[in-house]
Amino acid sequence: MEFHPSPRVESLRTQLLAFMNEYVYPAERELAHELDEIRPGVAYGRRMSALRERAKREGLWNLFLPGTEHGAGLTNWEYGMLCEIMGRSLLAPLLFNCSAPDTGNIEILEEFGTPEQKRRWLEPLLEGTIRSCFSMTEPEVSGSDPTLLRTRAVRDGDHWVINGHKWFTSGAVGASVAIVMAVTDTDAAPHLRASMILVPVDTPGFHLIRSVSVMGHDKGPGHCEVRYEDCRVPRTNTLGPESAGFVIAQARLGPGRIHHCMRAIGAAERALELMCRRANGRMAFGGPLAEKQVVQEMIATSRMEIDQARLLTLYAAWKMDTLGKKEARQEISMIKVVAANVCMQVLDRAIQVHGALGVSDDTPLATMWRSLRMLRLADGPDEVHKAVIARRELKRFA
Repeated sequence: MEFHPSPRVESLRTQLLAFMNEYVYPAERELAHELDEIRPGVAYGRRMSALRERAKREGLWNLFLPGTEHGAGLTNWEYGMLCEIMGRSLLAPLLFNCSAPDTGNIEILEEFGTPEQKRRWLEPLLEGTIRSCFSMTEPEVSGSDPTLLRTRAVRDGDHWVINGHKWFTSGAVGASVAIVMAVTDTDAAPHLRASMILVPVDTPGFHLIRSVSVMGHDKGPGHCEVRYEDCRVPRTNTLGPESAGFVIAQARLGPGRIHHCMRAIGAAERALELMCRRANGRMAFGGPLAEKQVVQEMIATSRMEIDQARLLTLYAAWKMDTLGKKEARQEISMIKVVAANVCMQVLDRAIQVHGALGVSDDTPLATMWRSLRMLRLADGPDEVHKAVIARRELKRFA
């Protein structure tokens, strides 16, 4: 293993850093306000659309896709280095067409979509003219056990009729299409009951109830509650084979977890930078905070944790690239726990060093903490991943 970036990756890193410094950081507040005002039928605001077009012209577009037909042809660990830079701002992935849930939806449309599905939805997503959402989690059952899904899709001739209740359908406000996980065969084995179905959001019976308030924030694309009430779509909207919903979901999650983890590490890096700048410049009790041993301990611990998390994540990505997703399952589960917790710990320390300023919205820290706390739950909670990690280890020595 060697994680030294190739000249091309190094060039992309330099471009990304320059773009972030020149266009992203100075406009963060304005872009966040514009995103908060997004309404159904509008994918992106005016200022964000202009920056997205600039990013596209500069070749900083769809970098997450491993193929060269639509993406940059990077390995997972190479993209991980770029993803970390994007993670320094919550808004940056949107500007480079590298944000969830579009990235995961694009990947499974590319792998499992029919030619017509690709023409209708994949091509506009790659061009960035539309957004999508992923509709799986349900409020009445545990999201960590997807075999409990209640949403049903019943055959009616050449159509599916979908009825169900979803929430945390992230990005639904302004999206054009939802990928819905629904039970299509109630008599099948637990992991063969569900299918993925593409549902345009203007389909009668698709009801966007509300954007769920998450730690006081309910604006922008949202984490939405959706009801499907006799929502009728052609069976040709099935993504991949029928009853393959769980297989497709797992295909979607592997690279996505690398992306989430590297962005979390990027957020932690920015938090550490802000913490150090604050410590160097803030005077208290006769000297700068940087001279206080307790602050030095916070900084040292954060530095060690971030570097450990990065190396583990790049190793997981390298293993996925060289041996495949299945062989990298243990490492992917481990980084999912490690990166999310390191991110929250470093953010918490940075907030503490900033004092009252840290809990205000005058720095990015509080917003990052509120937005990224869900990483310990999304794509599987810490506890489930730890249980899976333990079972695999126990099996090795049984």
